[in-house]
Amino acid sequence: MSTVAVTAHVDVGPVGTGPPGGQLRPTGVGAGPAVRGSSAVTPAGGTPPVPTERPRRPRLHPLDRVAIGLALLGLGAVVTGLLPRADAGATLHRILPLLLFLGAVVVLAELTAVAGVFDVLATRLAITARGSFAGLFLLCVGFASLTTIALNLDTTAVLLTPVMIALARKLNVAPGPLAMTTVWLANTASLLLPVSNLTNLLAADRITLAPAAYAARMALPQLAAIGVTMAGLWLWYWRRGRRDVDRFTPPPPHRPADRLLFGTAVAGCLLFVAGILVGVEIGVAAAVAAGLVVAGFAVRSRRTLRPALLPWRLLVFVTGLFLVVQTLGRHGLDDLVSVLLGDAGGTAGALRAGGTGALLANLVNNLPAYLAGEAVLPPADGTRLLALLIGTNVGPLAVPWASLATLLWFERCRAAGVTVPLRRFVATSAVVAVLGTLAAVLALLVTG
Repeated sequence: MSTVAVTAHVDVGPVGTGPPGGQLRPTGVGAGPAVRGSSAVTPAGGTPPVPTERPRRPRLHPLDRVAIGLALLGLGAVVTGLLPRADAGATLHRILPLLLFLGAVVVLAELTAVAGVFDVLATRLAITARGSFAGLFLLCVGFASLTTIALNLDTTAVLLTPVMIALARKLNVAPGPLAMTTVWLANTASLLLPVSNLTNLLAADRITLAPAAYAARMALPQLAAIGVTMAGLWLWYWRRGRRDVDRFTPPPPHRPADRLLFGTAVAGCLLFVAGILVGVEIGVAAAVAAGLVVAGFAVRSRRTLRPALLPWRLLVFVTGLFLVVQTLGRHGLDDLVSVLLGDAGGTAGALRAGGTGALLANLVNNLPAYLAGEAVLPPADGTRLLALLIGTNVGPLAVPWASLATLLWFERCRAAGVTVPLRRFVATSAVVAVLGTLAAVLALLVTG
């Protein structure tokens, strides 16, 4: 008997609203035309009907098209001479360790999710909260922040979002607050370590800060950004006036399907974080940790290891973006960004750098915004470079395209059937972006 998939749409509403704000609205079930690809009934004594349509070829995802387009534009710039080959070669040499890190850490995170680590932790949070929404809020903030800090913001957006949505459904509450927690903290909690965000890796390399020294400089700004984010989440999504119930029923513990794989994945994550803290080169630390987990899956679940684990879209996107931004910089972009940043130092200069980073990130995207700003700020101007970094990390919240993590979050919400009210998202996110950037830059100035 053929089956029909059910797609559920859930509005992002306040926590605990349930129906109608979080009501599941199944679609695609019931009367309607036959499903393409299902078996057809053959008339008695007759011949099977001839298919009238050919199966459709799978279409590229819009983000795949963007990645390929950027790569082609970058290649075209090199071929036509708009970007000298020597400059392109230097850029590729610079980003090669970053691409190694990105590829390895995404594989590590994907296999960690398959092993059930995120599901176990998320369920444990709900059990620990003991039915208290305030407790669940604090635990979810901590969980999303630690995931972003240790495993990169894209991990939070891609892997933690569906876990949080599934947890909300287990608790019979609307998924909106948990989903918003992941997307906001995927951006605003990505300041503390170089591995938390690709822009951090670029900034730490630019001003030659070791991971420990970088973390010491960014600790207070990170706390300030998370504090503003928590206030916004509680005010607009989590507080009692935004929900209909006071408590929830904790779920039963989640049992991983393979305890050995679960333990291997946990060990791989701990090994990665430990390597970063002791100063191992980030690409090497990520590759070794991912290799350990891959070895475990090769023994216990070889079919899980497939080419799709490699984040080719992200790698192609980053490579093409670097080449395109460098080309634009040689043909006028650097001059424009230089005017926006100005040449003032001190508090005014840092605030202007942070504001410029946030503005450019929401106009285009945070990665090209940082690259454009970095190109015109000297390495010796560490404070303004870090303020620019804060603007491009904390600021890209107001529009969906401002960061790749936010785009991936929207994609995951759509796949899970969660409808995001765009006006409310933009309005609340813009306030958090402005206040979070301001608070973090001021905290940076305090650290000197």
